[in-house]
Amino acid sequence: MEKLASALERINQIIGHGLCWAALAMLLLQFAIVLLRYVFGFSFIFLDEGVLYFHAAIFMLGAGYTFLVNGHVRVDIFYSGMTPRKKALVDIFGHLFLLTPALLVLIWYSWPSVRGSWAILEGPISVGGIPASFLLKSLIPAYCALLLVQGLAALLRDILRLKETKA
Repeated sequence: MEKLASALERINQIIGHGLCWAALAMLLLQFAIVLLRYVFGFSFIFLDEGVLYFHAAIFMLGAGYTFLVNGHVRVDIFYSGMTPRKKALVDIFGHLFLLTPALLVLIWYSWPSVRGSWAILEGPISVGGIPASFLLKSLIPAYCALLLVQGLAALLRDILRLKETKA
C-alpha cells in the first residue's frame, strides 16, 4: 500500500512542480501585458486571456498538490487534539463520504458541458481571444481526477496509519 500511495502522490508532485514554472510564465506574461499597454499603448485580448488560462490551470491542476502538501485551509478545533488513530478515522470518513462523492458529482454534472465544448471546439471567451475554451472547461474533470488520485493516496496512508496505531 505504501508503494501505491507513493506512486499516486508522485503524479501530483510532478504536476505541482511543473505548475511552479506556469506561475512564473503567468507572471512574465502579465508583466509583458502591462509593459505593452502602458509603455507602448498596445493591448491584445488573447494575451489577457492567456493570464486567465494560466491562472485557472495553476489553481485547478494545483489542488491535488496542495492537498498532498497539506496546504488547504483547515479548521481543526477538535482534530488537533485527537489521537493519531482518531485522526486517521476522521480522515478516512472524509475521503470516503465527503471528498470522493463531491468530486464524482462534480465530474458527472460538468461532463456534458466539457464534452459539448470539445465537440464544437468551443472558441474564445472574448472576440480576439484564445480560441480554446474547451481546454479551459477540461480543467474541471482534470481537477477532480487529480484530487481523487490524491484522495486515494491519502486514504491508503490513513489506512496504514490506522493499522500502525492498532499495534
